[in-house]
This record gives sequence, C-alpha cells and structure tokens, in this order.
Amino acid sequence: MRKIIASAGLVALGATGLQAAYAPGLSTMETSKPWTVSATLRGFYDDNYNTAPSGTNKLSSFGFEVRPSLGLNLSLGQTYVGLRYIYDMKYYVDRVDNKYDQSHQFDAVLSHTISERYSIDLSDSFVIAQEPELLAPSSGGFSSFVRTDGNNIRNQASAAFTAQLTTVLSLVLGYDNTLIDYEQTEADVIASGGTGASRSALLDRMEHLARINLRWQVLPETLGILGYQFGIVDYTSTESLDPVGDPTGALVPSSIRDSRSHYVYLGADHSFRPDLKASLRVGGQFVQYVNNSAADNAISPYADANLTYTYMTGSFLQLGLKHARNATDVGVSPGSTNVTLDQESTSVYAQLNHRITPSLTGNLLAQFQNSTFNGGVDDGKSDNFYLVGLNLSYRFNPFLSAEAGYNYDRLESDVSGRNYVRNRVYVGITASY
Repeated sequence: MRKIIASAGLVALGATGLQAAYAPGLSTMETSKPWTVSATLRGFYDDNYNTAPSGTNKLSSFGFEVRPSLGLNLSLGQTYVGLRYIYDMKYYVDRVDNKYDQSHQFDAVLSHTISERYSIDLSDSFVIAQEPELLAPSSGGFSSFVRTDGNNIRNQASAAFTAQLTTVLSLVLGYDNTLIDYEQTEADVIASGGTGASRSALLDRMEHLARINLRWQVLPETLGILGYQFGIVDYTSTESLDPVGDPTGALVPSSIRDSRSHYVYLGADHSFRPDLKASLRVGGQFVQYVNNSAADNAISPYADANLTYTYMTGSFLQLGLKHARNATDVGVSPGSTNVTLDQESTSVYAQLNHRITPSLTGNLLAQFQNSTFNGGVDDGKSDNFYLVGLNLSYRFNPFLSAEAGYNYDRLESDVSGRNYVRNRVYVGITASY
C-alpha cells in the first residue's frame, strides 16, 4: 500500500492508541498535493493510566491531548517516497508528578521499480513512547502489556527485493531489523522502591529476521508460496534478570535468553473476487537458546493468516490470526535462577470500518492474545489479553472532523500481580490540510 498509515491489523499494533484508520491508498487530499498537515485536540478520561494490577494503587485522571502530524507522499515515475511524523502530548490533570506523556513516531517508505522484473521496497518505523501498543513490534504480538515511564524506543526497519524469474515464478528476498530499548534501569527500580528486574534487563534486544520466499502464480487469482526465515534475538542489556534485592545473590544475564530460530512454511495469497482477499502462511518454528545449555530446543507451530473484505466504498472488514514465539517481560522469580525464556503467543484480531453516512464513519478494533510462558517457575502459565477500541468520526468538510471513542484493555494472568483493567474515553476535533 502506497501510504504511510498505522497498521491495518491489530497484531501489528502500530496503531496510535487504537484510533488509526485503515486505508488501501491515498486520500483525495493526499493525491491533490505532495504534503499534508493535521492537528488533533482531544479531551480524555483514563481510569488506570499506570496500568496498575487489580487491587493495588490504581490511578485515574482527566486530561487533554495534542497531536500534530506532517506527511509527505511523492510519486516520481518508478519511485514512491512516503514520510510521516506524529508528535503526541498527553497532559494528565490529576498526576502528582510527570503530568506529561510525550511520544514521537516517524515512518518512512521507499518503493522503487528497477525494471519490469525487479523491484525493491524499504521501510522504517521509529517510535519513542510509553504505551505498549506503540512499542510492540509489528512482526509479532505484545511482549509487555503495561505502560512504562520514560523515552522508550522501538525501531523497525525492513527491506525486500523482488525478482520475477519467469512468467509464473518469482523470488522475494527480505530482511527485518527490530531494536527495542527501554530507559528504565536497575537504579530507577531501586529509586522508585520497586523489586522487579528493570525493563531494560527484561526487554532490551535486537531482532534480525532474514527471509526467502519462492512464489508460484498457480492461477490468475492464486499465488502459492514456499518460504524460509532465519531469526536472531540478541538481548542487549548488561543488567541481570534477577529481581532487585534477591537474597540468592545469583546473577542471571539477560543474554541467557538469546535465541536462533528457523521457520519453514507454505502459504497462499488468493483473491476470491476484487473485494475479498485472503492470505495464509502455515508451518513450523524451531528455536535454539544459544547461551543456555540447560534449555531444550523448542519446536512450535507458526501461522499467519488474514482476510480482508471491502464490502462498499469506505467500508471494510479485516480478520487475522498469528501464532509464533516472542519475547516476554516475565523473567526470573525471587529465589530462583530458572529463567522464563520466551512465550508462545496466539493473536486473533478484527477490524471493522463502516461508512454509516457520507460524513459519519464508525470503526471497531478488537484483539485477543493468549501467551504461554516457556521456562522458569511460571513455565506453562498463561496471559490472556483483551483489547477493544470503538471510534465514531464525523467529517464536516474535507478539512475538519470531530470524533469520539472508547478503549478497553484487560489482562488476565496465571502469574500473580499482573491482572489489570483499563478504560479510556475521548472526544476530539481534527483539522487537516
């Protein structure tokens, strides 16, 4: 898609606060000129802005949000360039300290058609944020469900080269790189009176994913795929995974969770008709934990599927599922040196965008993620995460619109002290040019 947009599927969760809209192409305003600028002002209420576990110090507040953005879309013959920057500032009236949350999001896309047979696609998405939906990599599910103070960084870069080998065979070579870097260190945990490992120790990492796909045009509407991926996860923190003040005195380095993965899968992309399309990848994932001789290699299913139905102009339904292993913020329990290595997650998501009238549009986003922990004292325990977003938008004219919405987050965990519920409501107005 030739547009810098928030993720169409919730499994990617690049959506800003669950308030982004899917678009299959550029809007009328974006095609009329190479740049667009917009500004949004919202008032909101958040009943658990610190994502505190149930039964603990749950804090709520009214507030307001300012969200300007700038976009650039350039079509230069065989080359397309897309750029977007979003600044977001939330002010919480009832916070005693640190009343402001600030986030930055920068997205870039470059697509170039070298010839009729060869093309290249590059993209990068850089985020500084606190909310988990912004920090989650688009290549996998949530690693953490809680809000984290600080200038936390997620950068995801992707490159793909496509070669048309014959009239029915093509080859795609790709590489994805993901960097996760949390600001919180062990010193910050101690200063705040906490006892767990720092976010840096638990989640700072560099992920690499190289892939090769052989594609066969079986029928005009059906594309068959044979694929292989090689993944590397390297944890980058020098801090220990042990909880602060653990009396055992043992040191468990974050690098003990480093892994290497091999994925093999079959798939297909099929167009049932112009308004109904589906994609499916099914296979297996083999994982080796290269710095942990006590950990067994793991074999698990791998699946990625989605279905998109555009049933009328401005209205669509998208459904999807993804199953894979991913990082987790569960590490080492007090008094133990046995570490939770990762989690096996299944994410199911849905998005409905319906144009109720020419001026009024409704949007529903929903996701469920089940994650089972691998290793440690919590081995076999699970998290169930529910996420729902509702939005109504009324466009007065091409330059001005109003909106109202509601977001619901719920975490149910077998691990004590993790369960929480969060409700957010907002109303706002957006000016675009």
